[in-house]
Amino acid sequence: MNMKKPSSTDPLALNRRRFLRNLGVCLALPGLEAFPTRVFGASGTEKLVATTATGAPLRTAFLYFPNGAIPSAWWPTGSGTDFTLNRTMEPLANVKQHLQILGGLGDVSANGGPDGGGDHARANGTFLTGVRIKKTNGADFRAGVSIDQVMAQQIGLLTPFRSLELSCDTVLNVGGCDTEYACVYQHNLAWSTPTTPLTPEVNPRMLFERMFGAGTPQERAKNLAIRQQQKRSILDFIQSDMRSLTREVTGRDRDKIDEYFTGVRDIEQRIQAAEKARAGRSQPNVDSPDAGIPASYKDYVRLMFDMLHLGFQTDSTRVATFMISGDGNNRDFAEIGINDGHHNLSHHGNRADWIQKVAQIDHFYVSQLAYFLEKMEATKDLDGNSLLHNSQIVYGSGNSDGNRHSHTNLPVVLAGHAGGTLQPGRYTKFSDLPVTNLYLSMFDRIGGAQRLERFGDSTGRLGNI
Repeated sequence: MNMKKPSSTDPLALNRRRFLRNLGVCLALPGLEAFPTRVFGASGTEKLVATTATGAPLRTAFLYFPNGAIPSAWWPTGSGTDFTLNRTMEPLANVKQHLQILGGLGDVSANGGPDGGGDHARANGTFLTGVRIKKTNGADFRAGVSIDQVMAQQIGLLTPFRSLELSCDTVLNVGGCDTEYACVYQHNLAWSTPTTPLTPEVNPRMLFERMFGAGTPQERAKNLAIRQQQKRSILDFIQSDMRSLTREVTGRDRDKIDEYFTGVRDIEQRIQAAEKARAGRSQPNVDSPDAGIPASYKDYVRLMFDMLHLGFQTDSTRVATFMISGDGNNRDFAEIGINDGHHNLSHHGNRADWIQKVAQIDHFYVSQLAYFLEKMEATKDLDGNSLLHNSQIVYGSGNSDGNRHSHTNLPVVLAGHAGGTLQPGRYTKFSDLPVTNLYLSMFDRIGGAQRLERFGDSTGRLGNI
């Protein structure tokens, strides 16, 4: 995962009062009225990129789900502001006014053409790049720079972590996976260069330690071992600072701090519970590669969403990708009564019972999205608006109909108001435009130093959003 904390020599330095520090701990704080977040360049001029009109941070996230969606259960009825959510998106009813369902966007770079099969590799590998990937199952793979990393190059120094890359899938960056395509395409969403994928973090424990620990990976591991031996929370090491901070602030800030610390502790306890459950004994086995991963897939996805939420709440990053699962994934969903693999079911051949099962899986994924968006909406930002108001969040897949491996009319949702520059609460149908047009319009909103004239296979900016 690409997460670099700034040093004192960085050209853009962070207000150090936003962190509580002690041996082995570096805990970023949420935005507080008492300590406004101000970021200055080397010349002393204040930086206004990646902020809203109120000065609150603007967060951007790209969330990916696999194997497309059943179109008849996905697309709403009606249009514009007068639309009704279909059964797959029913879980989003409470945040409907914060959504735009975007029809008619496609990814032609994922089409087969002379390369033949491999639609899952192409769907995953081109979704955020708009660049056709090289067909190879060797180490000479080549994709494109993803839009999240183009954004991170502009604004990454504003935050402790340039960007976050998360996943609830396996990590497999060697060998071939899909019709002579390298596995790296299906197991990575973010690319910093055409030959450099940014491997996502799949281990909740490792993500927690990177976000809240201090020092090198070896130092973080040592500090974790001490906490485990002493059966202490990461918050135990900053108790005096926590009490001092609480005395310095009043009113809404105090409530926000209490809510934040409670959230951090809750996540820590859930990771510990998962470690103990997998180890089958009272002491967790943190050396296991799946340490901290809950047995329940739902709990796993929500745990990762909760840490992404904390990353945005504390302004630890303003750019993130969450590949919930890579395209072509064949996970079963026994916890919702489906014992068949998702990928196998997506090739339903119009069998009604298979279609129903895939629609249930689609509904499951949207339910986790709803959980995250509702939490973002319930969390107040520095300016009094919600985190969701000050965000632009894409949820989508590089396949549209998994049965046909089509890449037109992709299932794409844009959530948030981007600080008031988006007009959600609508279902908009475009006429066969590249999804990269959407990314250009999102890039404009971060206010980077350079205007991006084209990205991937874009044909212009996406208007009417």
